[in-house]
Amino acid sequence: MWTAEHGGPGGYRPAVQPTEQPTEQPTEQPGLTDPVAWRNSRPAKRMGAGAVIRDPAGRVLLVKPTYAPGWELPGGSTEADESPRESCRRELAEELGLDLQPGRLLVLEWQGPELDRTESLMLLYDGGVTDQLAFTLPQQELEACVFVAPADIDVHLVARLARRLRAALVGLAEGRLVEMEDGRVLQRA
Repeated sequence: MWTAEHGGPGGYRPAVQPTEQPTEQPTEQPGLTDPVAWRNSRPAKRMGAGAVIRDPAGRVLLVKPTYAPGWELPGGSTEADESPRESCRRELAEELGLDLQPGRLLVLEWQGPELDRTESLMLLYDGGVTDQLAFTLPQQELEACVFVAPADIDVHLVARLARRLRAALVGLAEGRLVEMEDGRVLQRA
């Protein structure tokens, strides 16, 4: 899954300590029901990588995780000693059964820390165009997948992921890497 917001515990302490409790408690980490303990169990800087996979009509593939609400892009958290590109390839194989070498990097985004998550680097790669419309999904991780028209991504994705996907589509159309910080596209020099 594109679980950039949901990676595994890393044992590092964040540089910034929260001062108040988040309103929702994370549930994907068994045994860590305290939001502050959960956040402090996260690596100081997380990294995630996903792929923008399109169908011939230009629609983008989204996946629906079983462990979190909403839709995501295919991909996931980068594990220790794993490159973002290899992480993306591994996640596509695990989630969709695709043996796909990610294409060029479309987006690099730094996300600052929030109360319930540490800072992170998120990368989106070109996943190419596929005419495959059905995938065998791992039932413990994904409940559905769908191709969505670019005009409809805001209906399916949280705002930060929708902004990142729109930036990736611009990068794809313009043949360039889009750099972002906290949801803002940085201006080219």
